[in-house]
This record gives sequence, structure tokens and C-alpha cells, in this order.
Amino acid sequence: MNAKELAEYVTEQLSGLDDVRKIPMMGGYIFYYKERIFGGIYGSGFMVKITNASQQYMPDSVPEPPYEGAKPMLPVTILDNKEQLQEMVVEMFPELPERKVKKKK
Repeated sequence: MNAKELAEYVTEQLSGLDDVRKIPMMGGYIFYYKERIFGGIYGSGFMVKITNASQQYMPDSVPEPPYEGAKPMLPVTILDNKEQLQEMVVEMFPELPERKVKKKK
């Protein structure tokens, strides 16, 4: 499955949630929930930020950097479980940093 196909599958798995969007970024995708970044698609697949919620939902997931020099993230091990995936994203939301507002020059 290529990045675009994986992005479509992830989008479908999260279709029960409002306010999920994705943007293409450097050959992968960044995923937002209510305008906060929670994960993305990188060379190794779909990964999410490390939060208490993501660790509780995926205790078997081993943190790894999505690309060289990046902070570690968790590879998603529950992608095929639509219900659990959606619950995890909702529970991650309060733990995610707010989106930085870019200052106008």
C-alpha cells in the first residue's frame, strides 16, 4: 500500500470523527484532529504522537522516529480496529499541543 492509499484507508477508518483532515507533506501525510496534529504517514507507515492515551491503546507499539532527526512516535498497531482507533484519537486530543499560530511578518 503506498502513502496515498494508506492515507485514504486511515481517513476511512477515522470517518466516524468530525474535524479530521490530512495534508500531504514530504511524500507522506500529516493528520489533524480539531486542528491539532496527532499523527501522520511516513516511510514506515501510520504513526501517532506519544501520549498517555496512545500508549494505553497500543501497549505493544515500540516508539521509533518517523524520519532521521525526528522525535519518536508510535507506529499504529490498531489501524484495522476502527472503533478503537477513533476512541484513541479522541482521548489523545486533550494531550496534544495546540496548533501554533504563525505570526505575520
